[in-house]
Amino acid sequence: MQTSAFDTSKRATFYVISNICAFERKTVSDFVYTLTRRYLFDQLYTLQECYEKPFILIEGYLPIVYKYSKIQPSSVWGAMFALAKQGINLMHTNSYKETVDFLYTAAKQEQNVKKRHPVVHPVKKHSTLADAQIFFMASLPNIGREKAVSLLNAYQCPLNALINIDQWLRDVNGLGPKITKKVKDVIHKTYEETENEKK
Repeated sequence: MQTSAFDTSKRATFYVISNICAFERKTVSDFVYTLTRRYLFDQLYTLQECYEKPFILIEGYLPIVYKYSKIQPSSVWGAMFALAKQGINLMHTNSYKETVDFLYTAAKQEQNVKKRHPVVHPVKKHSTLADAQIFFMASLPNIGREKAVSLLNAYQCPLNALINIDQWLRDVNGLGPKITKKVKDVIHKTYEETENEKK
């Protein structure tokens, strides 16, 4: 049975079981963490671009979300509902062993019964200029797709958005001084400066 993944250990997060089915695996803690950083949806939408049947597999004891102080449980349930509405299938397992058993069963059904074999699809190229603009803006620190679209709606093009970075707080909801500082560092600091900071 073939299950393609970038890593076959417990650290693995991406599994391909057929040419149409792929899984993004998150522990409950990982799932909550990505919500606080707001890049979960971007990861899964990228998966959706490449595979007809994208899944997120959440592993662990779900009620533990009530112990987190930085995010409300309602935000977790809301995120799961939003993903389901967008066509991202949700699966849940209680442990790593259950995850392995589930993926083995799913891969067996796809490959032995449906005769579909795992294929790692490259991320699709941007089909339109608008997609490329969104991708460019979303790649900036703590921006993501949702804020990228808001910035482009406010400033019409990436160049205008970057020129008016000091106005983001006023013109776009959810963009505070910490985010704008990180973006400024990316566009203003020299490569040599950033390399020296690593040392």
